[in-house]
Amino acid sequence: MKEPLFKGSCTALITPFNESGIDYERLKKNIDYQYEGGTSAIVICGTTGENAVQSQEEHDELVRIAVNHTAGRMKVIAGIGSNNTQKALKNAQNAKAVGADGVLMVTPYYNKTTQKGLIEHFTYVADQVDIPMILYNVPSRTGIGIAAETYQILSQHPHINGVKEASGDFSLIGKTVALCGNELNLWSGNDDNTVAMMAMGALGVISVASNLIPPVVAKLCELCLSGDYPAAAALYQKYAALFSAFFIETNPIPIKTAMRLCGQDSGKLRLPLTEMSEEHLAHLQAKLREVNLL
Repeated sequence: MKEPLFKGSCTALITPFNESGIDYERLKKNIDYQYEGGTSAIVICGTTGENAVQSQEEHDELVRIAVNHTAGRMKVIAGIGSNNTQKALKNAQNAKAVGADGVLMVTPYYNKTTQKGLIEHFTYVADQVDIPMILYNVPSRTGIGIAAETYQILSQHPHINGVKEASGDFSLIGKTVALCGNELNLWSGNDDNTVAMMAMGALGVISVASNLIPPVVAKLCELCLSGDYPAAAALYQKYAALFSAFFIETNPIPIKTAMRLCGQDSGKLRLPLTEMSEEHLAHLQAKLREVNLL
């Protein structure tokens, strides 16, 4: 049985970009806000953090500052995914060197590869860096998914700790749990799947919504972990429409917009991401009002 890297709520942090680069002081405030809200872990330089538009220097500095400022209060997981295996390895090595607790590695996008290629891609990095790795399956964004049989093979690697499952494919999830058992820890990759996935054995969520409402997402996970699914379902239903609104446009456009609307400086978006349309903005504002956040 593999000890999970974390249990409960993990926030996929936004990156507060500004005109000159990154507002690192705002990043530190966001980290403190997560700790105060009961978050168990944070992901830095993930998809929600717009890692695709970060320079290598920015990526390395973000991980270093996050580790130093968190100072052991929460687990820090560095996003290292790339469709360039050597770049993913370099990111993993840098994360290990500055003291990150784990890494998150997405499937290679655009050039994609086969299931055999996925096994070799993840294994190549896991073989060379002694740090817990969480696989990340999000075929809607990458164009390639991980099969249950592939999970089974990867689960045998001592450095592969688990998976952030964002496929929304509950048949795949059920088969993966049956094949891998306790050798592959499971986390929801979608806020709207958290309760259902935790009922199937997931240990929490890597969340977008918790950038804004960390106590809510932390409580949702706590209720599931304690087995109080009726209360978890009730809490989920209260925020279900808002969870959906956070994906009305490409993540992280809605969550950054929501944070700004609620008085939190979330920084700028970097191209190719742009500001939310007026129509979607009105919808997001309505959902925030429904739960008294605006």
